[in-house]
Amino acid sequence: MEKDIRSLDYSEIQEEMERLGEKEFRGRQIYQWLHEKMKDTPREMTNLPEKLRNTLCTQYACSDLEIVDVLESKADGTRKYLFRLGDGNVIESVLMKYHHGNSVCISSQAGCRMGCRFCASTLGGLTRNLLPGEMLDQVYKISKHTGERVSNLVLMGTGEPLDNYENVVKFIRMLSDEHGLHISQRNITVSTCGIVPGIYRLAEEGLQITLALSLHASTQEKRRELMPIANKYALPEVMEACRVYFQKTGRRMTFEYSLVGGVNDSGEDAERLAKLLEDRNCHVNLIPVNPISERDFVPPNRQAAADFKRKLEKYGINVTIRREMGRDIGGACGQLRKSYLDRTGGKGED
Repeated sequence: MEKDIRSLDYSEIQEEMERLGEKEFRGRQIYQWLHEKMKDTPREMTNLPEKLRNTLCTQYACSDLEIVDVLESKADGTRKYLFRLGDGNVIESVLMKYHHGNSVCISSQAGCRMGCRFCASTLGGLTRNLLPGEMLDQVYKISKHTGERVSNLVLMGTGEPLDNYENVVKFIRMLSDEHGLHISQRNITVSTCGIVPGIYRLAEEGLQITLALSLHASTQEKRRELMPIANKYALPEVMEACRVYFQKTGRRMTFEYSLVGGVNDSGEDAERLAKLLEDRNCHVNLIPVNPISERDFVPPNRQAAADFKRKLEKYGINVTIRREMGRDIGGACGQLRKSYLDRTGGKGED
């Protein structure tokens, strides 16, 4: 199998050039073309000798995503991108525009096997992991398409990042590398549904990212109803792993809590959640659930969400209600990809 040249980090590119008998500066040039100038193929690397460009094209693959569809929200300018991978699989990414800069939400897998009940991403199961170059190219393609710099990155698209651990960590290091886009690790958020060994492992990486736990329930019983991963890792185990993560990294954790009307949005739920999080340096992000046709989950009304927030604040919890972005273009993660696969018979190609 050919190596994906966009997935090679700076030192690996240098090693490959040494193996090919090329001078050291060629590695710097190639890395700059791929990760600073964000070129699609080695053919575009105009200051390389033609022979070297031919070698790169024949000996290496190069992650190069194709934009299949772009939906733009009339309400807030959010854009959803559907990308086709080199093997025909499709993934989606989202560009969200805030006053503090452009934030991109990317996918880490094609499909997902976690089975969270309110999520469209997992309905078709997992197809495969994405390479670092395929994750990077989502950022690059969006940046080039808009002509604007991406300043914040969240791994909350299709897939469970800690289920693709090595590729995700490599992606983070490359995205924040001074030789590439050099996005601050403090502006990168990784979301997990709670793979406990992955949280402990991530705590030892020396990264300065924000870790967000998809919590969604204040008891083990209710969490198990919503998230199959809770059958493997009980809530006390997950919360202990989060405590150790903060202790090791000093990075405040975010707890994502999808509010589902009549399921986890009662006053008692809020009180239990406050008790669960007491004495933790954390932030709670309340997310009114996006309805999907395959499930009967609905968001709470605005007043119920506000009451839930107020109850948490009464207990001293730092909390916000996520601003709803892209509702008019199918805001829930995985919806664009799923509708496309349904239309094409699951083949990922028109």
